[in-house]
Amino acid sequence: MSLDKDLETRVAHAMRRAAGEFPPHSADLVRRSVARGRRMRWYATARVAVTAATVVAVGGTLMATDPFGGHGAGTRDQVRAGARTASGGQPSSRTPSSVSGEEMVRTLEGLLPAGGTVSAASGRGSEAGPPFVSPMAKLTYSTAKGSSGIDVTLARLDPGIPRDQQGNGGCLPVEVRPYDMCTTERLPGGAVLNTTRSFTYPSSETGQKRWYVVLTRTDGVQLTVEEFGGGDEKGSSGGADPLLSIAQLTSIVRSPAWDKAISALPAPAEGSPSATKPRVSGARMTRVLKSHLPRTGTVSDVNAGDGMVQLVYDDGHGKSMVEADAQYDMTAALAGHMGCAGVPGHCEATTLADGTRIKKVRRPSEKGGAAQVWLVDVLYPDGRRVLAQEVNSYAESGPVTRPRPALGMAGLQSIARDRQFVAD
Repeated sequence: MSLDKDLETRVAHAMRRAAGEFPPHSADLVRRSVARGRRMRWYATARVAVTAATVVAVGGTLMATDPFGGHGAGTRDQVRAGARTASGGQPSSRTPSSVSGEEMVRTLEGLLPAGGTVSAASGRGSEAGPPFVSPMAKLTYSTAKGSSGIDVTLARLDPGIPRDQQGNGGCLPVEVRPYDMCTTERLPGGAVLNTTRSFTYPSSETGQKRWYVVLTRTDGVQLTVEEFGGGDEKGSSGGADPLLSIAQLTSIVRSPAWDKAISALPAPAEGSPSATKPRVSGARMTRVLKSHLPRTGTVSDVNAGDGMVQLVYDDGHGKSMVEADAQYDMTAALAGHMGCAGVPGHCEATTLADGTRIKKVRRPSEKGGAAQVWLVDVLYPDGRRVLAQEVNSYAESGPVTRPRPALGMAGLQSIARDRQFVAD
């Protein structure tokens, strides 16, 4: 699976939440929560919907450029020297063109170490549309030491949306990926490089390893390469390291070999479609949520954006992840979802005299493990909605750190009923 497919998993999770344990988030909150890092990335939804992909059958021994071992035409120094073109962040001066799926696959092959073999290769070019979808290539690379699934995706970020709220860049917060090891490096010229060592399943620190590197250029172009140890995503349950190192993956995304594909990306769109609804700033979300936490505890790992804040609260008896979401104009979106029909776990739903609807849920984590999720969802008659939830762990997919969440239902209801989140 590509990095995009990790997004697909989160999209599916969000849809299950909408149909099950509590009312669905609005589309823009889903984008914000996942694309931030909760990120990994809603533009993939459109890509998944496009079935036009060019499948390229590839096999045999690679006689390609080896940017790491010095075999063939491209040496490490040549790649490093040429990488400045791709990673320097300058807008491409090329005339917009197109790139095919076959070209995407050939480019990726040409950046792999010589001596291996390729199978199960497929690609998608810039011609696969409309609507425009990002070029990509994926394949399985094998040597005598084993196999790795490798894929590359190119995209241009929306200039009207903060970069930390879209795309694949940035380090995911511990509340989302508790076992990730992620670094961020700002390159000469302003490009940002993120490298992550992770696992296919976010709820475990064992099993198939998933490493990925994201280069975000100053012109908004983003290149992502990811690799799965043992074969394609979920193709192995073992813990073998991927064949290519993080340094080798970095050289792939920094290579100027992607210039043609980059030039085929559409020009940045003008205006921001994300500004159609009022938003609650991350600063306000954080301030209001913190005001409800007992001062005898400590707060860490704050992860905030418009309309959402997550943090880890420790009262001295174990860590709890606490989250608050705030939205406007949700009456129509939540129609039929503020009751308990079909909701797993324990659920209570009430309607107050003024029409305010309150839903309380206690349920097992849907991300694996033994953690419990408690939440209170409040929908006001004017369509404003505040949801507060906590987990008896520092992450929903993390290990249990205490018998029950720290704040309890009373504390969550106090948070969810606080109109400061959605005050004018």
